[in-house]
Amino acid sequence: MTLFGTAGIRGPVEEVSPSLALAVGQAAGEPGTTFVVGRDGRETGPALAAAMEAGLESAGADVHRAGRLPTPALAFASRGRRGVMLTASHNPPSDNGIKLFADGVEYDSEAEGLIDEQVDAQTESSGLASWDEWGRPERVDVLEAYRDAVANYVRTRFGDDDGEDRPLAGLSIAVDCGNGMGALATPQVLDVLGAEVVAVNANVDGYFSGRASKPTPETLTEFREFLAESSFDLGLAHDGDADRLVVLESDGEVIHEDTVLAVVAAHYAETSEAADPVVVTTPNASARIDERVREAGGRVERVRLGSLHEGIARERARGGDDTAVVFAAEPWKHIHTAFGGWIDGVASAAVVAALTAEAGDTATLREPVTERPYRKVSVDCPDARKSAAMAALETDLPGAFPEATVDTDYGVRLEFEDASWILVRPSGTEPYVRLYAESDDVDELVAEAKTIIENAIEAVR
Repeated sequence: MTLFGTAGIRGPVEEVSPSLALAVGQAAGEPGTTFVVGRDGRETGPALAAAMEAGLESAGADVHRAGRLPTPALAFASRGRRGVMLTASHNPPSDNGIKLFADGVEYDSEAEGLIDEQVDAQTESSGLASWDEWGRPERVDVLEAYRDAVANYVRTRFGDDDGEDRPLAGLSIAVDCGNGMGALATPQVLDVLGAEVVAVNANVDGYFSGRASKPTPETLTEFREFLAESSFDLGLAHDGDADRLVVLESDGEVIHEDTVLAVVAAHYAETSEAADPVVVTTPNASARIDERVREAGGRVERVRLGSLHEGIARERARGGDDTAVVFAAEPWKHIHTAFGGWIDGVASAAVVAALTAEAGDTATLREPVTERPYRKVSVDCPDARKSAAMAALETDLPGAFPEATVDTDYGVRLEFEDASWILVRPSGTEPYVRLYAESDDVDELVAEAKTIIENAIEAVR
């Protein structure tokens, strides 16, 4: 059984059920450990939390019940102990999910694999501690401490020498909370930092009645119209558990996620005191990030999707005293390493707002970033052919583009001298090979690459 995907366990309620939560809790818990347990606003959350708590406590762990809160707040609360967040993030309301944390960082693939094995091997009595070692529950409130920590982090980075503690003063911001957990943190943090904030879809609703939980240009249509008809300086939008952030111009235009990543990454590289500031990102992230980070005196390293924390650990192990991982991100999801080791959409909202306040407006903020046309294409490929097709493409694509620099660590990524790039990788969940491309001549590049991919898939029939 493989329970874990790139973002914990996630799936329909019939699969991610109370019985599974009980089993995972018994596999994860042990005498002498403490787990903080939080959940998002889904209708199924209370039952799932009860089952998870029963599993952890019967395995010997003490449980701190944190209730409803954003995923980054749960990660914050797991520092020095362990944590479980019950959330399906941006998935529809009929889904559930489980994320495990240790000391503020998501479980790595090795730790997740051990949970998989233990769940597989469980019998009715396995995983149970002795009756006198069962853990105890208590209630904890972590939201206020988390919101204060985010606000203080931003004040430290952006406050002036005169002790200004309102770096967002004069900035007007609209926040679409998507009926999710961001409603409990982002408007409050931005307000205390001095912004004029209007929050929409800010009631927590497990049906996500205001809009679908995943913030996309399509699901944000009403919010974009609201921005266009108003006079805000900035728009921000979250998914259901507030680990994702979408940034919008004052006119409702969605700013490309890689542009946001490039802006924030350049800030961290420029302001780092390390001689070798490193930004960790994923293979599907744009070369515009590399360009801006290089200009800011840093370098970019990539790691497979869903493994930012592993990439951070890898680069820290490789580097010496002069190296510092200053930021890590994949599209929409950012880790502010000076603040914590978790993906944090609330901290991102505050940092992007502070950068906008410094620049004066979003147009000035994004001006240094070169934005080329971008495409993502799905090419049909049965699961049984993916491995052989990708092996062929490791030769076929470099052969067709001999001028490109090639990286085959996480799919096949080709980079060109003009900062154009291609990434080809197999989908982990659907019968496709994904093609990502960015270039001034993107349609021509995609057409040529797609033909090569289709031929490789056909050849391994």
